[in-house]
Amino acid sequence: MTVSGVTGSPSRCCLRIPVNGLGLFGRPRSAFPTAGAAKAELNLGRLDRCYWVGSVKRCNVKQSAMGASYGDDMTNDQPVVFPRIHVRDPYKRLGISREASEDEIQAARNFLIHKYAGHKPSVDAIEAAHDKIIMQKFYDRKNPKIDIKKKVREVKQSRFVLAVTSRFQTPSMLVIIKTSIAFLVLGILTVLFPTEEGPTLQVAISLMATIYFIYDRLKSKIRAFLYGAGAFIFSWLLGTFLMVSVIPPLPFIKGLRSFEVTTSLITYVLLWVSSTYLK
Repeated sequence: MTVSGVTGSPSRCCLRIPVNGLGLFGRPRSAFPTAGAAKAELNLGRLDRCYWVGSVKRCNVKQSAMGASYGDDMTNDQPVVFPRIHVRDPYKRLGISREASEDEIQAARNFLIHKYAGHKPSVDAIEAAHDKIIMQKFYDRKNPKIDIKKKVREVKQSRFVLAVTSRFQTPSMLVIIKTSIAFLVLGILTVLFPTEEGPTLQVAISLMATIYFIYDRLKSKIRAFLYGAGAFIFSWLLGTFLMVSVIPPLPFIKGLRSFEVTTSLITYVLLWVSSTYLK
């Protein structure tokens, strides 16, 4: 192949037609590059490829650094959901006890709000539980409840009650049956056969029965008489007080002596307790 008096082999060289008369980096090139020019062009091509490869590597390194710095924001766009969002008990929802103080309640609320701030339903559930607990605490302060179990325990542990209960004991079942039958018969006779003078005979029999049952257990005549007389006086006075101030008239007991009959029935119950359990 002959071009302008120069012979060249197609296998050794190729015709390069420059664009706008400029080669790589805007430098003019000839149509038939020499061996040195071809080598320089090859080196420039290698530099060009290395430049782009290095740029891609640097870009990948920058993206990896950004992903590491932003954490889950780059890798996971889904917000964290509060796991106890549907728990109805506000204390269990916040993960605190019912005896928690207001500072502990506020600390639990702030911690959960900060942790699940990216999920609005979770934040609303946490705020609702916090508000409900605070309102309940405020209501309890304004309307304090009476702890009945605590009051009963305090009464049982008082000195007076301990002194009274220490004077009583549970006897055998045979003693309980005998005293129960005796005072039940007296109660039935008092209701069925009231007299114009009142149940005087039945009341006298109840006093003697009390002394007898106490003596049968304690084996002491003096103590039996003192305990029996004291129990009878106390029972009659207490029965009268209850009938006057507390207990209304009973509809099944009628007559002129209904007051005395009802008082006698209350006295029998108290005498039965004294005869059976007093020690």
